Amino acid sequence: MSDRPNIVLIVGEDIGRIAGCYGADYVHTPHLDRLAARGCRYDEAYSTYPVCAPSRSTMVTGQYPMKIGTHHMRSTLADPPRLFTHELRDAGYYVSWPTKLDFNLEPTSGWRDDDQPWIDRLRAGAMPDQPWLAYINIAITHESSMWPDEGEYPGRDHLEHWSHEKPRPARITAPAAVPVPPYLPDTPVVRGDIARHADNIAELDRQVGEILDALDTSGVADNTVVVFLSDHGRGLPREKRWPYSAGIHMPLLISWPGVLDPGSVSDRLVSWVDIAPTFLSVAGAPIPADYDGQAFLGAAEAPPRDYVFAARDRMDEAFDRVRVIRDRQVHYVRNFYPQIPYCQRNQYMENMPTMQELRRLNAAGALSGTAAVFMPPAKPAEELYDLRTDPECVHNLADDSHHTDVRDRMAAELDRFLTEIDDLGAYPERELVAKGVVTDRIEEFRARLAPLPPEQQRGYPLAVFAPADLPGAEPVDVTTR
Repeated sequence: MSDRPNIVLIVGEDIGRIAGCYGADYVHTPHLDRLAARGCRYDEAYSTYPVCAPSRSTMVTGQYPMKIGTHHMRSTLADPPRLFTHELRDAGYYVSWPTKLDFNLEPTSGWRDDDQPWIDRLRAGAMPDQPWLAYINIAITHESSMWPDEGEYPGRDHLEHWSHEKPRPARITAPAAVPVPPYLPDTPVVRGDIARHADNIAELDRQVGEILDALDTSGVADNTVVVFLSDHGRGLPREKRWPYSAGIHMPLLISWPGVLDPGSVSDRLVSWVDIAPTFLSVAGAPIPADYDGQAFLGAAEAPPRDYVFAARDRMDEAFDRVRVIRDRQVHYVRNFYPQIPYCQRNQYMENMPTMQELRRLNAAGALSGTAAVFMPPAKPAEELYDLRTDPECVHNLADDSHHTDVRDRMAAELDRFLTEIDDLGAYPERELVAKGVVTDRIEEFRARLAPLPPEQQRGYPLAVFAPADLPGAEPVDVTTR
């Protein structure tokens, strides 16, 4: 047996921080709970982006998307960096990566050894005779699987998990039993979406159980690190695509026999930018100097971080620029373009019945209180939330004089960070294309622009594709307040 551990990396799509071990008693997750009982449950783990490709690019490169150019959803980096798997392979690891990439970049050659399913090999004790990393993406919880069973939806037919030969997960969760977050209206439509997601999580959990069972019969469980995490939040408004708690505060479960105590809990701040250096640290491999993250386990474990950072940029055809800094108690948001509404039309997001419900109720004047926070025609330049009393981030304290010092501290730390990485979100996408940072996919996504019905429009009839489309296109500078 190698003295270097094997690594199993399980990524669940669009889950959010929803599992029994995280207090979600309405979902059936005995196998995720089993993994938590075997190792450590991290309670302060965060994605850098609330959408898949930028989030995943963070995990595989160890660098922030807005530093390297993978920050716009559905863009392609022209000159990709090496992935952490290149470093693992150089260190003697075998890499099996058969499922979803979606990094906003095409990996350069030599990043993996095979792209074949590996669970049967693991069960049979037929994994390579060298340390290995085996990755799997479980896609049944993807946003599109929350859409109702009936009907045709753009994009569903090409999703990797979608197969007409496989039945949808059994509908076992009673909509009346699910919690509705305060930023959504409590209606049967919304409850139906949340219940479908819970059923999909139950199916994901079953697949996690198959992996854990295969590992238990493999003979190598005692020398294997198992990591489970999610890329970002559920496919609901103000969750996926938005860097509030529900979009970026994610599950992280890690078992490492003999190293992490069974049933332990950590409140250490962890960012997905820390995933790549941590895998290299666990493997005893060198960590590249250009990595932005820091190892939180292994030989190169670094001191705990004080802050995590997150962001939002163009989401397909809908542009925005939002930056976030968070510690354990405070969540600060900067909206560089407050004149752009939260609720821009996004072709893909419009398929979600909850989004349709929000638009219908808002047009009828039937939304009020926190259920209406996603629907105004503009947004504040700054937002500040006290996580001790407002974990869902619905009561903005940025203009509260009692919180001025905290707001200014977080704003200054965010400014320092954005300057340090030279945030590419400050540059127009056409300029990044001209500089050779990304390939030109601009017209591909501009072609998706379409108006909402007049009664549903807020702020602009179309989504804003680029700052140049805005009247008064300059971003707001909060440092002049």
